[in-house]
Amino acid sequence: MAKPVSTLADRALRFGRADGAMVEWATSTEPVPYADAVAAMEARVAAIVAGEAAELVWLLEHPPLYTAGVSAKADELVDPDRFPVFQTGRGGRHTYHGPGQRVAYVMLDLRARRRDARAFVEALEAWVIGALAGLGVAGETREGRIGVWVEGPSGEAKIAALGVKLRRWVSFHGISLNVAPDLSHFDGIVPCGIADYGVTSLAQMGASATLAAADAALADAFTSVFGPISPIRSAPAP
Repeated sequence: MAKPVSTLADRALRFGRADGAMVEWATSTEPVPYADAVAAMEARVAAIVAGEAAELVWLLEHPPLYTAGVSAKADELVDPDRFPVFQTGRGGRHTYHGPGQRVAYVMLDLRARRRDARAFVEALEAWVIGALAGLGVAGETREGRIGVWVEGPSGEAKIAALGVKLRRWVSFHGISLNVAPDLSHFDGIVPCGIADYGVTSLAQMGASATLAAADAALADAFTSVFGPISPIRSAPAP
């Protein structure tokens, strides 16, 4: 097993704005088709770049699907006919999205924070680790691997994936946290290109396994890494 690096959240890592501006926070209550989500993100990012919209974190679920990031390899799509497959411009390889998994699309303006892509990835990992801690789960990073890992019932496993894209220093795509998805749905891919380790979920870890609990933990942990959020609202799209 790879030696874990710092849990990051313990460093009180900050990636806040100097002006203290709040980040908008929205949650969609119904599953959002992937193409619709990408189109909404594209529009919001363009507005943020132009100075016409505030930053946004958008929480949602997708119907069952696979996405292929810019580093995806064809042979890692084991069962291409199982669910729809979407090519996407985010970093990373193949991943699964579906019911019971909380996807958080993160549209932040790094021009007002830090223009440091690696530090931004670490900040996202620290955010997830902090949220897991609030749910009683010890999350960690692993050297040479993106995402958040835990010691699960069957050994080391990934509980949260991460894939982002920057456009003129504004981020989109984001993180996915396995709350209580059907883990067999990951069998159609080699998740994130890592064949030697499994995936797990909050439910499998015996933690509080509701989306509402995960959302509350994510909101609380976000403020310690990225700064304040505006009142949470329900919304179908950005």
